[in-house]
Amino acid sequence: MGSNSNHSPKSKTLTTNLYFCSLLLFTNLITLFLSSTYYSSTCTPNFTTTTTTAIEVDDGNLPLEFFASTAPQKLPLGFNRNFNSDTVNPPFGSACTLFPDDLRLFMSYDVNGSCPDDELLSQRLLLKGCEPLPRRRCRPAAPPNFPPPIPLPSSLWSTPSNSSVVWTAYTCKSYTCLINRSRTQKGFDDCKDCFELNGREKHRWTNPKSNGIDFSIDDVLKTRKPGSIRIGLDIGGGVATFAVRMRERNVTILTTSLNLNGPFNSFIASRGVMPLYMSISQRFPFFDNTLDIVHSMHVLSNWIPETLLHFLFFDIYRVLRPGGLFWLDHFFCVGDQLEMVYGPMIESVGFKKVKWVTGKKLDKGPQFQEMYLSALLEKPFKDSW
Repeated sequence: MGSNSNHSPKSKTLTTNLYFCSLLLFTNLITLFLSSTYYSSTCTPNFTTTTTTAIEVDDGNLPLEFFASTAPQKLPLGFNRNFNSDTVNPPFGSACTLFPDDLRLFMSYDVNGSCPDDELLSQRLLLKGCEPLPRRRCRPAAPPNFPPPIPLPSSLWSTPSNSSVVWTAYTCKSYTCLINRSRTQKGFDDCKDCFELNGREKHRWTNPKSNGIDFSIDDVLKTRKPGSIRIGLDIGGGVATFAVRMRERNVTILTTSLNLNGPFNSFIASRGVMPLYMSISQRFPFFDNTLDIVHSMHVLSNWIPETLLHFLFFDIYRVLRPGGLFWLDHFFCVGDQLEMVYGPMIESVGFKKVKWVTGKKLDKGPQFQEMYLSALLEKPFKDSW
């Protein structure tokens, strides 16, 4: 009986509880120590110096900041099932390191400071295949007195303020110069008269000409059920007048454009529509079977290498939903190229022809035997795979 009184169930329970409480406290202290040590040693970010992880590349004495931007980065929380990895590999154009001199200039800057005013350099790299460009940790050149945007819908057909642009990369230093350059400047510039919104831009895609190759937006939209064309892409869309016209019809269009001796992307954004700063070489940043319409005028033509163009046509097919439209607007080529090369190329992709109209391109003279193709092509509703 005395033994039972010394080791009663109540006493055993108290002893057990004290044991587990002590064990729990001890393990929590160990966890706290390990986690704080790990966090302080691995998760404290360094925002003022360049840190890198080695990657296999012939660096050509490239700045360390390039490797900080592009090297594999360990995920702070370890393996991630979505990535199927414990590492993030920041993307950059495979051709970037082929041009070490330009890349060295592009990636040379003060971290947390101002970027160089180097739009010409960055676009030159992009066009050479360094696309996407590596990210940078600096603030881009910006106008010192950026004005408030013009409200919609007035912005759609208004010329923005000169103070909305950094002009150092361009021959013209004002919108007045850009508007007048088709009359005052000799030589070629891409989309030379595009900034004159009260000129040809005012009438594009509204009044089809009798030649048959100028489709109007309304005629194209009539080929689909009302309201079924909602979102799309314009490839190489100049100053985005196509996107503006479509917006007036409740269709959202993103416009790819470069700044070829003019602030095209800034101008597009000032109008109140969305620019995409990318070349024709890059895969479109859209998921499969998502867009209602893809349009391109003049840009897709025989100046593009045939294999690259074939891949591009398939990328257009990829992003269009079944029943979506590819409006190939004024594709130009020479002689029998359409019959021998480009016609078979387009047909190989799998589009269904809705409209297919050819005509002579005479702006350089008939001796050049140039011709236009304007086509409306549908991704089939059935058996599109």
